[in-house]
Amino acid sequence: MQIRRFVQGEEADLLAVHYSAIHQIASRDYTQEQIEAWAPQDIDPLVWAQRIRAINPFVVEVAGSIVAYADLQEDGYIDQFFVSGAHPGRGLGTGLMRHILNEARSRGLSELTSDVSRTAQGFFSRFGFQIVEQRMPVRRGIVIPNALMRLALKKA
Repeated sequence: MQIRRFVQGEEADLLAVHYSAIHQIASRDYTQEQIEAWAPQDIDPLVWAQRIRAINPFVVEVAGSIVAYADLQEDGYIDQFFVSGAHPGRGLGTGLMRHILNEARSRGLSELTSDVSRTAQGFFSRFGFQIVEQRMPVRRGIVIPNALMRLALKKA
């Protein structure tokens, strides 16, 4: 497992991870209607590429393939954190979260926040994140519940 920065040109690989994570993993906690609204097949590749370039994520690569990615914004917000639906339960998310936590500490951040799906809340909790607020965001006219989670980072 190698963790590195995203390189322009890998946007389609990250879209495949995003789509599979939602359709194969998050589908156990959301209805088909919610899954389709959250990760539709008709995502505009140009809009997706702009979004990925803006968040500048870290990627996890195994045997030359991107299998997970997550970002860490300057204010400590994690906008996206996804592991491929073909690679759950292999420690990839754990390694990536440890990388994000180390990066946050090296930047001197005092806290991390993220809007976390029902599916990922237990995972984030294992790293000390706590639910601050349940939220009901709407995508394509469909409510897709999540929770704002926060982790206070201890000073070294």
